[in-house]
Amino acid sequence: MNIYVGNLAYAVTDDDLRELFGEFGEVRSASVISDKVTGQSKGFGFVEMQDNSAADTAIKELNGKQVKGRALKVNEAKPRADKPPQRRPRY
Repeated sequence: MNIYVGNLAYAVTDDDLRELFGEFGEVRSASVISDKVTGQSKGFGFVEMQDNSAADTAIKELNGKQVKGRALKVNEAKPRADKPPQRRPRY
C-alpha cells in the first residue's frame, strides 16, 4: 500500500520515515519529496509498505503523531489525477 505523509518537518529524512513506519511492518520504500531546484523538503512524502494490514495500522497509529514538532497527516495515497498540460506564457 502506498501511504501519503504530510506536514513533515523540513528536517525529516527518507531514513526517518523508513524507521518510523518500520515499527509496523516491512517498508518497501520511503521518500521525502524535495524541490528540484533548492533540494529543500516540500513537507510531504510517501511510504510504500509490503502488507496492507500493517499499513492500515501504521496510518491509524501515526496520523496526528508529533514528529520533530509537527503533527503528521497520514493517509492512503490517492493516485494522481491526469492534469491537462500547463500553458506557459511566451515572451
